[in-house]
Amino acid sequence: MSNTYRNNHYVPIWYQRRFLVPGTTELLYRDLRPDTFRDPRGVPHKTGEIRRFGFRKGFAQNDLYTQFFRAQPRTEIEEKFFGEIDHKGHEAVDYFAGFSHPWDGTQLYNELILYMSTQKLRTPKGLGWLQNFSANLRLPVLDVMVRLRSLFCAIWTECIWSIASAEQSPTKFIVSDHPVTVYNRRFGPRSSACRGFDDPDIRLHATHTIFPLSYDKVLILTNRSWVQNPYQKENGVRPNPRMMRNALFNLLDIQTLRILTEQEVREMNFIIKSRALRYVAAPNPDWLYPEKYVSKSDWHDFGQGYLLMPDPRSAHYGGETIMTFTGGRTIAVDEYGRHPGEPGYSGGRSNPGPGPDWNSYHRFQGEFSRLFGTERRGRSCRGVRLDEPILPDWHFQSLLDGEDQHRRLMSGRRG
Repeated sequence: MSNTYRNNHYVPIWYQRRFLVPGTTELLYRDLRPDTFRDPRGVPHKTGEIRRFGFRKGFAQNDLYTQFFRAQPRTEIEEKFFGEIDHKGHEAVDYFAGFSHPWDGTQLYNELILYMSTQKLRTPKGLGWLQNFSANLRLPVLDVMVRLRSLFCAIWTECIWSIASAEQSPTKFIVSDHPVTVYNRRFGPRSSACRGFDDPDIRLHATHTIFPLSYDKVLILTNRSWVQNPYQKENGVRPNPRMMRNALFNLLDIQTLRILTEQEVREMNFIIKSRALRYVAAPNPDWLYPEKYVSKSDWHDFGQGYLLMPDPRSAHYGGETIMTFTGGRTIAVDEYGRHPGEPGYSGGRSNPGPGPDWNSYHRFQGEFSRLFGTERRGRSCRGVRLDEPILPDWHFQSLLDGEDQHRRLMSGRRG
C-alpha cells in the first residue's frame, strides 16, 4: 500500500502557508521542549530550539491517523475524512480572512465552523484531551474524533464573532501545533486548567477562542454572556451549555474593522505560544519569542483585561429569533439556543427588555468608552450598513458617573 496518506499533517500545509509573509518561502519552527543529548564526555545539551523542518515535516506525525486491521494499515481518515473537511475548510478560511460588510451572500459558515471544531480535536494535544474526555466510551480515540467532529460548533455559533487585523503591526501572528487556541483570563499558563492536554472549557463565561486566519487576520469568538456581563465570575458556565445541538448564526453580527496594535499582537502570540503543546512557527524568529515583550504575570490584564473582547457598543442585547416554515410551522429560539418552555428562555419580554444582565451590559458599554475612547474598535452590520449607536458613545461613558443616571436612562427606554 502507498505511504502517501501515512505522513499525517495535524496542521494542514495549506494552513501553514497562510503565515508566510510576502517575500518569505519557509516557516521557522520553535521547539518549546527541545530534546536533550549527551556529548562524548557525558555532558547533557539541549538541541536547538529553532528548526527548519519544511512543510513536509512541519506539524506532521507518521501514522497519527492510520488505523490497523490485521496488521494492514487503513488510511481512510486521512484520505477521505480529512480530505473533504480540509478542502472545504481551505475555501472557508480564505473567505473569512477577507470578510467585510455588507455580507455578499456567500454560504461558507458551516464549512468554517466544522473545520475549526475538527482542527481542535485532530492535533496531538486535541487527541490527548479527547482520550481523557472519552475514556468511558471504550472506543478508539480516532473513532471518537470522527463521531464528535462537531463537538464545539453550537457553542461557537452562539458566540459574538470578531475579525481583527494586524496589518499595521510590524509583528504578525504565529501558528502553533494547536491552532484553535483557548484563553480565559482567570486561568494562567500554570493553572490546573491549562496543564497537559487541558484547556479552559469553552463554555465558561470568560473563555475566548482565538483562531488566526492568516499572518495578519485573526478570528476571535467570545461568549455572549461575557460581553453582556464581564463583572461575573470568569469560571461560571454560560446559559444553555449543552453541546452537539442545532444553533443559529447571524453573519451580520460579525464585528470587523478592528486594527490591532503591535503590543496586542504580541500578547495574542504569547497566548498562542502558551497554549501550544510543543511547536510554534513563523517566518521571523523574533515573533517566536513573544515572552521578550509580554509577561505571564500580566495574563489577567492583557488589554486592560479586555484584549479579546468585542466592542459591546456594536453588540446588541438579547437575540430572540422567530421562524415560520412552509406549512405554517413556527419555532422560536433565544440568543442561547433555548426554546419556549425551556428553563431560562428569554423570549417574549419587552423589546429590548430588561433581562438579568441588562444593567451590567450598559455599564460595560460605558466602561469600554472610558477605557478605549469613543471610536468603535469593532463594527457589526445592521441591514446594509455598519451599525450606528442608538446614543452617542459619550453618553455611554457618562453612565459611569452614577447609578441614578443609569436608572433614569433605563426607565426612559422601558417606558
